[in-house]
Amino acid sequence: MAAKHLKNTCIVRNIMRVNRQGIIVWFQHRKNLKQIRKYGHIIYVSRKQKYVVLYVNQDDIEQVETAFLKMPFVSKVERSMRPFVKTDYENAKPDEAKLYDYKMGL
Repeated sequence: MAAKHLKNTCIVRNIMRVNRQGIIVWFQHRKNLKQIRKYGHIIYVSRKQKYVVLYVNQDDIEQVETAFLKMPFVSKVERSMRPFVKTDYENAKPDEAKLYDYKMGL
């Protein structure tokens, strides 16, 4: 019975991967974090600067952003541009002098 349960959980985990995007929400009071937590997965909370970094599904990001802007305790909402930044570098050739120094252990 236990082995059957483990098989089902492995199948469920490998079904679909959702694209997510980060949102930075600037707030006024920390007591409102419970309301922010409902909209996504909180990654980091800054107590001093009063902002939250959370991940949201990319399909729902516009609705979540408008919901945050309607809240009276939210002062600013920013989107993370990380999913749109190109990370494939075509002509990234290392400097030969640095490569030589690296091989020498300097």
